Amino acid sequence: MINLESADQIIREFKEKIDHPQPYEKKKKLFTGVDLGTAYIVLAVVDEDGNPVAGAMRFAQVVKDGLVVDYIGAVNIVRELKEKIENDLGVELLTAGIAYPPGTSKGDRKSICHVAEAVGFEVVTTLDEPTAANNVLKVTNGAVVDIGGGTTGTAILEGGKVTYVADEPTGGTHFSLVISGAYKIPFEEAEKLKLDITKHPELLPAIKPVIQKVASIVKCHIQGRKVETVYLVGGTSCFTNIDKIIETELGLPTIKPENPLLVTPLGIALGVKKVKE
Repeated sequence: MINLESADQIIREFKEKIDHPQPYEKKKKLFTGVDLGTAYIVLAVVDEDGNPVAGAMRFAQVVKDGLVVDYIGAVNIVRELKEKIENDLGVELLTAGIAYPPGTSKGDRKSICHVAEAVGFEVVTTLDEPTAANNVLKVTNGAVVDIGGGTTGTAILEGGKVTYVADEPTGGTHFSLVISGAYKIPFEEAEKLKLDITKHPELLPAIKPVIQKVASIVKCHIQGRKVETVYLVGGTSCFTNIDKIIETELGLPTIKPENPLLVTPLGIALGVKKVKE
C-alpha cells in the first residue's frame, strides 16, 4: 500500500489553482490535460516541472461511456474552458493530451482527439483513464479503479507497469438514475442531490446496490491477479464511504485521494509532460 500524501498535496495545489487563478509569468512550457467525462469536462495545466498551473471545469452531458454524443457541445465547452484559462494566465495553451475509458474503440478515441484539436490544441498523447490517474498516484503494485459517470475502468499495475486494463458500464449516472427513481425527481435534480455530501447518509441505502455492482466489476477483473490494494479515482469515488463499501465487498484495502475527481485530468497533463520530455 502506498502513502497518498504526495498525491493529495499536488491535487490540493491543483484545486487551489482552479479556485484562485493567477497570471503565469514564468518562461516555461505548459501542457494541458483534457478530460471529457460523462458528467464533467475538466482541463488541467501543468508546467515543464510538473507543477499545477491552472484548471477549469464544467458540468456537461456531451459524452456517454467514452463516446462523444454531442460533438458541437463538447467543442464549445472545451473552447470556453481553454479561453478562460488562457485569459487567467495570459498565455496561449498549445499542447494537450486526452484520456478515454479502457476498451474505447479507436474511432471513439479519435472523436475525443478531434474535440481537442477543434479548439486549437496539438494532441500529442492519448491515455486510458486509470493509467493517466496513476501519473498522480504513482502506484507500483495494485489496481487503480476510475469510477466515472458512465463506466468503471480498472488498471492493474505490477512493478510500476500497467499489465491489464478493462472497462465496464456502471458509474455515477447509474447512481443518479436510482436516486431519481427512489425520490421520484427528475434526473437533473438527482444529480444535484448526489453532489450534496450532507445527503450522502440518506442516499446510501438507495445506491448501495450500485456500489456493490461496481465492486463486483472490479472483483471480476482483479481475480487471479496479484492485487493487494485498490485505489479509487474518478468523480463518483467522491461519494462518502464508497471506499469502505468496496473494501468490504473485495476483502482488500481500498483507499482514495482527497479529491478523486481531479486525479485523472491532472494525470493527463502530466502524461503530456512525459511525452515532451
